[in-house]
Amino acid sequence: QLQLVESGGGLVQPGGSLRLSCVASGFTLEHYVIGWFRQAPGKEREEVSCISRSGDTTNYAESVKGRFAISRDIAKNTVYLQMNSLKPEDTAVYYCAARFIGSCSPRAMSYWGKGTLVSVSS
Repeated sequence: QLQLVESGGGLVQPGGSLRLSCVASGFTLEHYVIGWFRQAPGKEREEVSCISRSGDTTNYAESVKGRFAISRDIAKNTVYLQMNSLKPEDTAVYYCAARFIGSCSPRAMSYWGKGTLVSVSS
């Protein structure tokens, strides 16, 4: 059974950092396009960052460029999202998602984790 489990969320002050993890089971992450998405209360789910199947290509939402970094550890079958210089507007539930091939967008992903809550507040 294909499963994604996120962890690493929590409460952090503005300017702080968190690292989110997404562990896959039932499939090999390196064969899939993996994305991090987030959804704030009352807002639509949005793309945060994605990494290609080869791992050579990454992309980021404009709002997180220069602050967030996506990476993966093939041996651990895990994808990470390092989040630095966090802002209150980064507060949301963060999800990781996968699809075998194709674009990385909220409507296109095939498999989703249950999410982890990130709260940025003083």
